[in-house]
Amino acid sequence: MKCFIIVGMPAAGKDIARQYARATGIPYFATGDIVRAEAARRGIVPDAERMASLSTELRGTDGMGVTRLALKAVLDSGASAAFLEGIRSQQEVDLIGAQAETTVIAFLAPKALRRSRVLARGRSDDSAAGFDGRDRREIDYGLAVPIALADAYVLNAGTVEEARAALEKIVERDMHASQE
Repeated sequence: MKCFIIVGMPAAGKDIARQYARATGIPYFATGDIVRAEAARRGIVPDAERMASLSTELRGTDGMGVTRLALKAVLDSGASAAFLEGIRSQQEVDLIGAQAETTVIAFLAPKALRRSRVLARGRSDDSAAGFDGRDRREIDYGLAVPIALADAYVLNAGTVEEARAALEKIVERDMHASQE
């Protein structure tokens, strides 16, 4: 199993990987989807504060609870390759790497651009006031390390098409390499 681990700060463009996966038929799993589904199941209003609290709860005492759920879904899919997004620490990367061949792909975008994207996308758990706090929380989870140690980078400061082309090049290279 080849697992492309997608990392990046909020609004760095990770959804480009989801769109690419959908277009190419590669399964895509995200820890955020698990958190949002649990919020809906519990009837939690999905505002920034409540979603942050639920996310922290689901991560558990070792920070990897929701990652274990996502990894199980990846492995149970039976696919030869999958994307997994929402990983926030090197320990999570290592957990996944123990069960699958991995490539960590970090999406990067400048802070001001990410802030403007947050305001434009209008998700219920996004807010201008919460932007810096959310960045800090992601860093506190340990996200800076997988970004710094990523196997490949997609700079998403231009067009979506440019970022998608960069991602496609990485995936094709690594899919070919894993088949050798």
